[in-house]
Amino acid sequence: MSAATDASSVASTEGETPIKAGVIDVHAHWLPRELYDLPPGSALPPMNDRNGELYLGDLPLSIAADAMSDVDAILADNERAGIAVRVLSAPPFAFPVGGSGQADGYIRAYNSELARVAQDSAGRLLGLGLVRLDDIEAARSEMRELSRLAGIRGIALPSLVPGQLYDEGVLCDILRSAVEFDLAVLVHPMQLPRAEWPRYYLANLLGNPVETATAVASVVLGGVIDELPDLRICFVHGGGCASSLLGRWNHGWQNRRDASAGTTKPPAEGFRKLYFDTLTHDPAALTLLASHASPDHLVCGSDYPFDMAEVNPVDFAVSNGVDAGALERNARAFIGLR
Repeated sequence: MSAATDASSVASTEGETPIKAGVIDVHAHWLPRELYDLPPGSALPPMNDRNGELYLGDLPLSIAADAMSDVDAILADNERAGIAVRVLSAPPFAFPVGGSGQADGYIRAYNSELARVAQDSAGRLLGLGLVRLDDIEAARSEMRELSRLAGIRGIALPSLVPGQLYDEGVLCDILRSAVEFDLAVLVHPMQLPRAEWPRYYLANLLGNPVETATAVASVVLGGVIDELPDLRICFVHGGGCASSLLGRWNHGWQNRRDASAGTTKPPAEGFRKLYFDTLTHDPAALTLLASHASPDHLVCGSDYPFDMAEVNPVDFAVSNGVDAGALERNARAFIGLR
């Protein structure tokens, strides 16, 4: 172990257990069994454990319940996959969309239990908490509390809330508050259904990358990243299809007033200020992403424990040109461990 790596292994914020040295997986999910009912106001049916398998209502999720909820199972997978630290966030169907004030108790319960799990993990687990999505004062109160909890490094948000993007309104105010409270932001799609995508898992295979690219566009073309240069925001699944659309965005920004109305800077410049995980499922897609993103803004992501997860995320990234040491340094910068 180099002196630099050894020093990084003891770097932590005041009051926190130093985290384990090695690659950090910023994109992994966890939900305690007592919160399987999902937030009040959710349009989705409750989760449930049927003979060890996880269901969303009557829909099988192809996930063992222990993999989602049992901390020992998560830590065992860390060891198997060569992950030093996992940064846990709620599965997207547990985002508090539609619950308004009724979701406050759910949010507090999740954040409290997440902090406990992180603090009890001997530096092997960290957390990204939940916040209200409809009320900035409530969200600010939650973020202020999260910033004080050892083991919590930021928040997880959906790619979009129906009718809302990140360049205005409550979602934009949440990003401003994340900078104020020095919290990282992980943006994850919700797999919103569309009538045109009823079969073949298209709500995920098409929907997830399109949702994420929409969020990236709103942050870049909307000038959010220009206004908030200290915002640490990461888009999962390699940023969806955003990297393959960046040339189109640049062309539109150069040739259309509406496309350039939100920022005086070309989209490619804003794109390099964003973090992206390496979960592209395709070496060529990762190569394309790396050609557009800043090399110090690529981080390891697995999507554990979902069926679309990368089982060996470190091996995938390293075998396709992203150095393991860079993955660790970049993730530490993203989650604010300086």
